[in-house]
Amino acid sequence: MKTSEFKGFYKLSPEQRLAEVAKFSDLTQAEVDLLSTSSALDIHAADHMIENVFSIMPLPMGVAVNFKINDKDYLIPMAVEEPSVVAAASNAARMARVKGGYFTSNTGPIMRAQIQIVNVADPYAARLKLFEAREKLMEIANSKDPMLISLGGGMKDLEVHIIPSPLGDMVIMHLIADTRDAMGANTVNTMAEALAPHIEQITGGRVYLRILSNLADLRLVRVRAVIDKEALGGEEVVDGIVWAYTFAAVDPYRAATHNKGIMNGIIPVVTATGNDTRAIEAGAHAYAARNGRYTSLTTWEKNSDGDLVGTIEIPMAVGLVGGATKVHPIARLAVKILGVKSAVELGEVIAAVGLAQNMAALRALATEGIQRGHMSLHARNVAVAAGATPDIIDTVVAAMVKERKVRQDYAEELVKQLKG
Repeated sequence: MKTSEFKGFYKLSPEQRLAEVAKFSDLTQAEVDLLSTSSALDIHAADHMIENVFSIMPLPMGVAVNFKINDKDYLIPMAVEEPSVVAAASNAARMARVKGGYFTSNTGPIMRAQIQIVNVADPYAARLKLFEAREKLMEIANSKDPMLISLGGGMKDLEVHIIPSPLGDMVIMHLIADTRDAMGANTVNTMAEALAPHIEQITGGRVYLRILSNLADLRLVRVRAVIDKEALGGEEVVDGIVWAYTFAAVDPYRAATHNKGIMNGIIPVVTATGNDTRAIEAGAHAYAARNGRYTSLTTWEKNSDGDLVGTIEIPMAVGLVGGATKVHPIARLAVKILGVKSAVELGEVIAAVGLAQNMAALRALATEGIQRGHMSLHARNVAVAAGATPDIIDTVVAAMVKERKVRQDYAEELVKQLKG
């Protein structure tokens, strides 16, 4: 039986780690060879992805281990430049396994597009006219993507809002669509474009914007985990984490950094799978402020047994079809390594990593402080930048951490001494 639980994974060489990932994910030798190259993205393929391509910038891709989500084991590729992120997620997942790992639910792959209608003489009457035309509007929108309809997706409903503005009342129609395994931006934007002239005819107004909303509050994933108090280091650590969370819940300055820590886990998986990091960031932070005050995306409580209980609820507009997910060869392999079968499952996995990352950060803050573990890993980057060769890197890092002087000048001094 496959397991994502590894002890000492970090001690393996990159080649040995890749061999373990290949075994877990049933990768072919060709796929292993592709992952072994420093840049698997061909420059000509990249030229078709964005404009004015002149080069490729690779990122380190690590794998988070120990994750069990809904009783299924996952190895999770994470593309990120920041030290400590992958290690922290793996460590948090190891602690979560004691009580069964992570458990998820979702609202389905539902996206919104907004259609802005202005210069409407009678906005409240226009609102009702749009509701009266609901079936006809849905028929027009769904005619644009028969394949999506055959898969059970398509426009499912509409909402109409009247929003006051300095230029007068705006009528805003929300097109609600099930986008299945696509992120859905192109799908809902195409539908909104098709509806625009019909909406103008119905309302007597002028349509300006017709575009998706990245506040994907109908495309939520929810994740829950119980963390054993002894695995954390005792009930005092549980109390410390709950207090740290409470600070973020009530103070937006703390919440911004708290949520950034969540995104430290989420964005590397989004990047690795070729999804839109900006859309996920925008949706998450907008959702954190949905009630008029910016607050934490997670909650942390102590249950009756004294264990830590964490939850996250977050918009997760990711896809498995279209965009870089299908074009980028490493993104395709990242999806294969994950073994996810739907966009919803991918979103649940990503949110679980965010919850794990948050717990790891709060535990560090509530105990030794964030810098100790982070700076130990950051010291390796400093050592390399100072010219440390592989045979002396560990010595330079150990000296910097021991003296608590993780600085470029001190690293250069150590390198000079060791090289004689």
